Amino acid sequence: MQKPRHRIRNHRHPIALASATALVIAAMATASNTLPIASRASAGPVATARPAGIAPCRIPATMGVQMSEGMPTPEGYARSTGKVRALTLMIDFPDAPGAGSAMDRYAEFFPQTTDWFRTASYGRLTYVPETPLKSWLRMPLPFSEYGMDRGSPYEPGYRHLVEDIVSTADPKVDFAAYDLVNILVTPNAGPSALDTVLSVTFSGNDDAPRADGVPLSNTSFIYSRQDDGSGSFKQTGFRVLPHENGHVFGLPDLYTMEGGGSVGHWDIMSEDWGADNDLLGWHKWKLRWLDNSQISCATRSGTSDHVLGPLAIRGGTKLAFIPLNSKSGYAVEVRTKAGNDQAVCKPGVLIYKVSSDVDTGQGPMSVTDSTKGSTGCTRLPNVHAELSDATFQPGETFTDRARGIRISVVDKDKKGNYRIRVTRP
Repeated sequence: MQKPRHRIRNHRHPIALASATALVIAAMATASNTLPIASRASAGPVATARPAGIAPCRIPATMGVQMSEGMPTPEGYARSTGKVRALTLMIDFPDAPGAGSAMDRYAEFFPQTTDWFRTASYGRLTYVPETPLKSWLRMPLPFSEYGMDRGSPYEPGYRHLVEDIVSTADPKVDFAAYDLVNILVTPNAGPSALDTVLSVTFSGNDDAPRADGVPLSNTSFIYSRQDDGSGSFKQTGFRVLPHENGHVFGLPDLYTMEGGGSVGHWDIMSEDWGADNDLLGWHKWKLRWLDNSQISCATRSGTSDHVLGPLAIRGGTKLAFIPLNSKSGYAVEVRTKAGNDQAVCKPGVLIYKVSSDVDTGQGPMSVTDSTKGSTGCTRLPNVHAELSDATFQPGETFTDRARGIRISVVDKDKKGNYRIRVTRP
């Protein structure tokens, strides 16, 4: 029996990193702007990309790891391609009656969430929210009696709440017709998101209460409003829902429980406050929004060149991957201010480490910073400034000295494609 998977957000806002920006990488790798780019003479002949096929780069999921970054995603999560029907219910409580219309609450998230997934997936995910009940669904107990708090476990409070949702809605809702469930809680139930964030997802939970013959195994609960007072709520407040739904598709949290972050604003599974942001290329591949043919796998000794187009643009090669072992590797992609990436202030080549043996919330991905110690290039609220200028530019090189791996940005063409040179022993 699979235990319920859930996320816990410990802080109300993203918190800036200390000096250990990339926790996993820092002990073994350095980023340098001055190291010369490897030449063909010094590093061996330049090989053709993908000489060994894609299989070595599809690092598998690690058994016993919560929401492993490995591929493929285990069964039990919602599918992430094609038409996905999201049952969306708005609930309130006797001690916290819904203020205003339930459909006004719905409108805080749609059609923005649908549009976000369409853009992020290059149209491969058609996200269809459905609201068979247009009014508030009143729970039989006061909110206070369910015992919801930050990090609350599924048992007993959430199980009791889900059971009450099922018993109240089942006469008018066919739960078997949907792929996932969104519960939009009236914002006056529980604390403000400025004090603590209660929003949570229980995913891959086959032990969830059943309705119409199916378990409610992939369910997201959204509380309060992520409104920082900057005036951007109508444009960005919806983003907590794509983040939570990322979990029902099998993606882990990329922020850390200690309050830091090793990814910054480069993935919505890391930061979902403030300006819009996309998913990392590895996540797009994991969700099958990128084909194997769009991945350039660097496995052979010597030097190989890889031409990558901007991640936000449909088609072409999007990700280079350098496997280190069966559980980790370096991913390389091009990020620009396009698509869902509103906050990109330094377009360029992003390099990060993927680890399939690290639990959700413990840093399964780590971005390497090309400008460690800088204050970043953005002052947008709730955007991790330190990593905002992490991208590498032509002439810059990342080096993992312990493993003898170098990733160099050779040049950029007029179409915005970057040529990456990978050298490995």
